[in-house]
Amino acid sequence: MAVEAFPLQPTTEETGFVRPYALTGGRTRANYHLELETLISTRTAALLAVPDQIELQVIMEECRTPQSVAEIASRLRVPLGVARVLISDAADAGLVTVHRTVSGDEGAEAHLTLMERVLSGLRRL
Repeated sequence: MAVEAFPLQPTTEETGFVRPYALTGGRTRANYHLELETLISTRTAALLAVPDQIELQVIMEECRTPQSVAEIASRLRVPLGVARVLISDAADAGLVTVHRTVSGDEGAEAHLTLMERVLSGLRRL
């Protein structure tokens, strides 16, 4: 019975892969508090800017209509932490706007009211 040997060198498809931490220069923390649902939109003043990093270009293009952090991570096909750092870089460069997200105890009453309205609507269905 012969045993097949696996090649030690990566195939050409594998060599094009860039490790996610290489995209962020090894950084793991964003300068903004970015929840999964935080909306990001391209700034009108930045539409003519062309950043060097392709990922920032993709973020700008995708966010012409507001997108959530989760949607951006999915479109970039990168882990959420990497997407947060890239979005933060785009915001620091003035390319995108990070829309404020209510979190924690902040606006708890508004959250409760919204949830009650949603529950009421679901019950009517």
